[in-house]
Amino acid sequence: MFRSPKSGALTVAFLCFASPALVAGPLGIGETATPEMIAGWDIDIRPDGRGLPPGEGSVADGEGLYEAKCASCHGLFGEGAGRWPILAGGEGTLDTAHPEKTVGSYWPYASTLWDYIHRAMPYPAPQSLTDDEVYAITAYVLYLNDIVEDDFVLNQETFQEVKMPNEPNFYIDDRPDVVNTRCMSQCADASTFEIVTTINGVTPTAHFKEDSGVAANHYGNEAATAEATKVALSDAAVAGKSIYAKACNVCHGAGVAGAPVTGDAAAWSERIAQGMATLNKHAIEGYVGKNGVMPAKGGNMALADEEVANAVAFMVESSQ
Repeated sequence: MFRSPKSGALTVAFLCFASPALVAGPLGIGETATPEMIAGWDIDIRPDGRGLPPGEGSVADGEGLYEAKCASCHGLFGEGAGRWPILAGGEGTLDTAHPEKTVGSYWPYASTLWDYIHRAMPYPAPQSLTDDEVYAITAYVLYLNDIVEDDFVLNQETFQEVKMPNEPNFYIDDRPDVVNTRCMSQCADASTFEIVTTINGVTPTAHFKEDSGVAANHYGNEAATAEATKVALSDAAVAGKSIYAKACNVCHGAGVAGAPVTGDAAAWSERIAQGMATLNKHAIEGYVGKNGVMPAKGGNMALADEEVANAVAFMVESSQ
């Protein structure tokens, strides 16, 4: 937590050092930031709602959007899938040995939820949501946590009505800053260090070494997929390759949420046996199976049905 005056000071410092052309000096590098460039970065939302754009979204609208774009990772009811974050529940657990820090149990401000969805979600296509879609999904996640009612519509005005349950437990840390003298003697020899593992379970896909136990099946998938794509592909599969890379690889390249990995013939055999009509229907309309969740069109509703079918053809032909 920090006070607004400090935030303002940091902003001024950033502008001064990020744009040398704005100040006198001999370097002669940089350029003056245009209003459009500044607007692209000026997207933060404050706890009081300042910074929210025009628009609105209801809980009802958010339900369908959430199921299409969020449920494959966060679960149909915010319960989380695999090691993806849990969004709902966890009330009364913060003072236990196993706290669940969800939106409802821990987060102090609804602005954090709106900002994060807007800035970074959905995982395969961040910043692809419209402002109205962000409002709707935010409203639905608040509803999953029993913070708003099922007829709630979130916008700039109603945002002020949202009170997060754990807000009173956050406070400004007003303790004085402490400056310690840095110890620079008898330092360990960095060349003797050996990293044998990394923190387990922080992010469920492809960011850790195999010995961390996280997403071990990710490693080698790129080579397996490249080897698989050497087979002769149909025209539909060739057309679907770029769609796969853009919209499907993030899950089908690493096995996220039970997705069969492209190039893994064993994982695809039963699915292929269902026939292309069934596979295409599940990919286009979405599907919940015993092994995981397939969001409609992989969460990218801007894709045409034919594009999705072509991507399916690419995965199937690359996995036989």
